[in-house]
Amino acid sequence: MRLILLVAVVLLAVCSVRGEHLVVGDIGPRTILAKEATAEYSAFPFMKRVKTFFYSDPRNRRIVGIQAIDMLHSKASVNITAGGLGQPFVNLRMKSERGSGLQYSIGIYVSPDFH
Repeated sequence: MRLILLVAVVLLAVCSVRGEHLVVGDIGPRTILAKEATAEYSAFPFMKRVKTFFYSDPRNRRIVGIQAIDMLHSKASVNITAGGLGQPFVNLRMKSERGSGLQYSIGIYVSPDFH
């Protein structure tokens, strides 16, 4: 019960800050955090910075949740370009606003492997 309350509070906090976040699928107590990473790019004057992130599960487990949180609270955007929920891989594309850098905290959650 405490974990569910904690997840709800975190999601409310994420929704209340300015920034473009991506939170899809099930990110709960019955999922496994398979990959945690930070994707960052420094600012360059008058340019938009684009960074891609690729994840493929080595054990071929299906992805059940994806979260990409904008740590700079900027107007950067993040999109899923391939794979995603229900697939064993995902490709994310992050794009900063003009003249700004980007920094995303990424978490990929998979279903438990009961073999």
